[in-house]
Amino acid sequence: MKGREQQEPAYVLHRRPYRETSLMVDLFTLNSGRVTVVARGANSAKSPLKAQLQPFQPLILDWTGRGELKTLTQTDVRPGPSLTKTRALYSGLYVNELLQRTLPLADPNPRLFAAYIDLLQELSEASDVEPVLRRFEKAFAAELGYSFSWNQTTDTGEPVVADRQYYYDPGQGILANGSETARLQGLSGQTLIALAEGDLESAECRRVAKRVTRVLVDFLLQGRELNSRRLFTSHRGN
Repeated sequence: MKGREQQEPAYVLHRRPYRETSLMVDLFTLNSGRVTVVARGANSAKSPLKAQLQPFQPLILDWTGRGELKTLTQTDVRPGPSLTKTRALYSGLYVNELLQRTLPLADPNPRLFAAYIDLLQELSEASDVEPVLRRFEKAFAAELGYSFSWNQTTDTGEPVVADRQYYYDPGQGILANGSETARLQGLSGQTLIALAEGDLESAECRRVAKRVTRVLVDFLLQGRELNSRRLFTSHRGN
């Protein structure tokens, strides 16, 4: 692994104090995937890095180091969308925590990085964040190898039929028949077909999409909790 990275597009996923005056920062980067860097002196009152190393802020970074923990050497801030509405902000924090907890270190994923940029732009403009989150969650899962089609069963290979009910297994997708690992049952074929056509507006499609993606995200987290989910619970309706 090379010891120096220059001019790397990146976003802050999470940061925390490190030693007396520094910050340890988890990054999502274009060409290096998830990376952890130490920003020396960034937690001191006079350092501009404390204001620059913020979530959702587009950055161009340099760092050095051959181990898992790098040292930040240069930070350039670029213009980007602002998440000013409460639910948009909480949605962004949820996605950041999801990426931080599930992405392996140093595993580049340019398509997911592009999807993340699109997500931030959409969240900054959307009055309704649910469809934005559901689309990103599905794209995110696909990039981790858990893609599925709403209107195609994986166990039989047959298309979903409107008047039947189906199962969902996070490791396999939509199933025509139940299995020991299926987490959801009784999913309406008509609703699944509507979801395949992009319907995230009707109440039933929203409910099913949320149930399925919640099960899928929990499966990817492997028992780990997301603290950011509590924000939605405590500020429901904002």
